[in-house]
Amino acid sequence: MDKTELENLNKTCKKIRREVIEMIYNAKSGHPGGSLSAVEILTTLFKKCMNIYPDWDKNPNFKNRDRFILSKGHASATLYAVMAEYGYFSESELNTFRHFGTKLQGHPSCKMLNGIEVSTGSLGQGLSMANGIALAMKLDKNPANVFVYLGDGELQEGNIWEAAMAAAHYKSDNLIAFVDYNGLQIDGKICDIMNLGDISKKFEAFGWDTISIDGHNIEQIENAANLAKKNQKPTVIIAKTIKGKGVSFMENQTSWHGKAPNKDEYELAMKELED
Repeated sequence: MDKTELENLNKTCKKIRREVIEMIYNAKSGHPGGSLSAVEILTTLFKKCMNIYPDWDKNPNFKNRDRFILSKGHASATLYAVMAEYGYFSESELNTFRHFGTKLQGHPSCKMLNGIEVSTGSLGQGLSMANGIALAMKLDKNPANVFVYLGDGELQEGNIWEAAMAAAHYKSDNLIAFVDYNGLQIDGKICDIMNLGDISKKFEAFGWDTISIDGHNIEQIENAANLAKKNQKPTVIIAKTIKGKGVSFMENQTSWHGKAPNKDEYELAMKELED
């Protein structure tokens, strides 16, 4: 990635953050903290790391698309903003986020929007679904990869570790997981609610390859994803992030897990995110 492309991607990330704040403010509901921590990873995956087809099933290569699953479905605002940026639908539709009857439901729905592989938001289930899809693709000799985006809080779910065990057992080397490791969940710090210990060692014990990165560093994200594609095991990329990244009064604040900004907060956030 050259300097110009990196600068452009960083500008795109700032734009995505503005759209996330705008969407949640207009809807008067949403999850700004975990959406803002996901911006660089989702933007980089869709732009640089995945084979995507915004025209969806109209594309002749549709079956060989890389699959993306947002297990932490409450970060849907970022996913929608990124999808609009890369042509899945008009950016004007972002104004309908969380409105009655919208395609842009509070949690992603595959029945409402092309580009959503499976409906998500019930935490702990995304890795199991991704694992099933990855296994089916291997049986079909489909060369594509499955990317799944996990929150760190949902690693407290037992379902995650059953899926991790199965993925290693069936040698799902086409499965790549990202963990948004911002250290906070709705009730407080991860270490206080249910301490996860050393996440890397846990996944390694289950038979996965692990990579640790700065989840806001675009070059590290791209390099990790490309390395994971070459691995002979399922790979988890543990991305250290900041909840509420980019808006000073939201950063590292549990209170911004799931509430919309008021008018003054919205204006301050948008001012901080100006070009």
